[in-house]
Amino acid sequence: MAAGGFCKLPNGTVVVALTLPGPPPDGTEKVRVLVHAVNRARALTRLRNLGLRAVYLRGNARPPTPDEVTAVLHHPDGLIWRTEATVTGELWHPIRALLGRRAAA
Repeated sequence: MAAGGFCKLPNGTVVVALTLPGPPPDGTEKVRVLVHAVNRARALTRLRNLGLRAVYLRGNARPPTPDEVTAVLHHPDGLIWRTEATVTGELWHPIRALLGRRAAA
């Protein structure tokens, strides 16, 4: 389960934002994941196909901010993340960096 939300863009695609527990071993740090897809179901499927199986979007409590939408639209994969308690100046990372951290732990 994840806190998050989505926004529909003028071209009909959506940007989904989810807050998930961080990678092991502690998992205390939360990460914000952004996905650009054709629809909400496809966005969640993209995450599930990467191994994040228990990801669901219930409601629209924390939709992506305009800055987050811009960031994900400018990334070639359309799938990025960064820590929830962002340190000033932390950049968005490709999802491969998060999955690599999970596998290493």
